[in-house]
Amino acid sequence: MNLRDLEYLVALDEHKHFGRAARATFATQPTLSLQLMKLEKELGVKLVERTNRKVFMTPMGKKIAARARTVIGGAKEIAAMALESKDPMAGELHLGVFPTLAPYLLPRIVPGIMKAYPGLRLKLVEEKTEVLISRLNGADLDAAFLALPIKEEGLQAHYLMEEEFLLAVAKAHPWAKKKRVSRRELKNRDLLLLEEGHCLRDQALEFCGRAGAAEFPDFRASSMETLVQMVAADVGMTLIPKMAAKTGGPIAYIPFEGARPSRKIGIVWRKSSVRKNLLEDLKKRLASSLSQPA
Repeated sequence: MNLRDLEYLVALDEHKHFGRAARATFATQPTLSLQLMKLEKELGVKLVERTNRKVFMTPMGKKIAARARTVIGGAKEIAAMALESKDPMAGELHLGVFPTLAPYLLPRIVPGIMKAYPGLRLKLVEEKTEVLISRLNGADLDAAFLALPIKEEGLQAHYLMEEEFLLAVAKAHPWAKKKRVSRRELKNRDLLLLEEGHCLRDQALEFCGRAGAAEFPDFRASSMETLVQMVAADVGMTLIPKMAAKTGGPIAYIPFEGARPSRKIGIVWRKSSVRKNLLEDLKKRLASSLSQPA
């Protein structure tokens, strides 16, 4: 048994697909499949149930994959400790970010990070919040940009910025020329929202509840781009983070009057992280740069 085989098992548990697991571990699909069969033979237990269409982890496979995450995380921490002693500002840094933030935040911060830390190699991961937290806990990520608050005992979160939400409507919509919109105007209105698992959905639902609005029936978008296209087609309205608002197109973005809806963004890492020196320094730089207008 070796760490690489355990990485294959964890990847398969996460992706439930041999091809995607192979890509995630930079292996070929035959190699991954063969190594997992060898691992099953070595352990003497069935880890994976294979069918023509789907892959299922057996109950024992799930238990071993969970323990494997701990083992892999420990090995990565050992490597990070050795690196920290040589040059705390160099080596690989694995950062995660959720999909409704990544396209707008990363272009803004990555060039500055690369300039400030020339010896650092960034590895960026875009996943939903639940996956990012799991990968943080398993030491698969060094840190992640997440919407706050985060309530995880082993993680610590540091505030970076607050981003307001704008109401997005089609240019053909009667509200398109409004300078401001009030929360009470949304009462009994339906808003287009993302599918389950996106933190932006949860934030929008919370606002909808306070405003007396509801979710658009029988529709849940898989991405923010889908929301934007639906709004552009004048199917409905939605909330869009300010960084994602593009002027000059087929959509009007209207700020709210009074107390404006918003989301707080922070950087999160493990309390036990051996890369605290680098992450603390990075946090200060990001907080400073993100306080400036884009």
